[in-house]
Amino acid sequence: MSFNTFGKIFRFTTWGESHGPAIGCVVDGCPPNINLKEQDIQSELNKRKPGQSKFTTQRKEDDAVQILSGVFEGKTTGTPISMIIYNKDMKSRDYETIKNKFRPGHADYTYFKKYGIRDYRGGGRQSARETASRVAAGAIAKKVLEKKIGKKYKVIGAVTQLGILGCDTRKWDDKLILKNPFFCPDKSVLKIWEKYLLSIRKSGSSCGAIIEVRARGIPVGLGAPIYSKLDMDLASAMMSINAVKGVNIGSGMSSAQLTGEQNSDEIYQNKKKINFKSNNAGGILGGISSGQDIIISFAVKPTSSILSSRKTIDKFGKNTSISVRGRHDPCVGIRAVPIGEAMMHCVLLDHYLMNNAQCKS
Repeated sequence: MSFNTFGKIFRFTTWGESHGPAIGCVVDGCPPNINLKEQDIQSELNKRKPGQSKFTTQRKEDDAVQILSGVFEGKTTGTPISMIIYNKDMKSRDYETIKNKFRPGHADYTYFKKYGIRDYRGGGRQSARETASRVAAGAIAKKVLEKKIGKKYKVIGAVTQLGILGCDTRKWDDKLILKNPFFCPDKSVLKIWEKYLLSIRKSGSSCGAIIEVRARGIPVGLGAPIYSKLDMDLASAMMSINAVKGVNIGSGMSSAQLTGEQNSDEIYQNKKKINFKSNNAGGILGGISSGQDIIISFAVKPTSSILSSRKTIDKFGKNTSISVRGRHDPCVGIRAVPIGEAMMHCVLLDHYLMNNAQCKS
């Protein structure tokens, strides 16, 4: 399998399978002399790990990260940073009865047709288990940007829609997001979301979600205006996350419904500071950061592993049916929030380093 590496200057390569002995990643291009310890990475992984509430898969994984290289006396050395996370709670037997069947909505069929072989245990490499490695890489990118940009730099994501239920993003509360199991920014919808998702889980079904990620304190000038637009690379990063089927930058698809007057973000100066009256562009103009908050949202499809019987075929080409047992998220989008944050960190650091290389020499 090719293309397991993401990034240009700040790059990471992930490896491992859902039910293999371990997963991990190698980060290359990290600047030296950045304070880094395992707890910096662990705190981000803890937001993504499974089994933390009744609204996620009950697979129990500590997701304990171990740094193997690239850090000496608490600081990065500029050499590749290798990290490993051991898998501990695999139940491969859950997949024995369906190992020859292709799960609808999953990549089983396409993987098998492309490679002629697939790891049926939890989906192998196609599993969202791989994303823990991205979160580890994102934690390193976050540490670098906090040092380079300062305390004003912050990335925070939230679930803004759970299935058919939305929330009021005007009530966005950073502190609330990490205090509820949905990563929801609006307190007024928590009870109805809980009731809704419990009914989805009880029925053996699943639902999708929309996640919004906001980056604050971003300097003007990140991004190259043609083939490495900042929004282009951010969209690519979010689309690379498992189960993501759509991405919006700023007003995104809704921009088509606006007039030119409504869509344009008027600019004005106040006490030598440049301001914008709105942010339909999502903080990016012509592929280059404007200094406003960068706002990106993405849609995550419903978890494909459901208890309901669905029609499919097996690897021998015969028609059959399948009902997927085991431990699955009723809404995989919930745990996509820290993954979206991690990918935002990685893209922003990559562009920060590229911008410095070209414009700060």
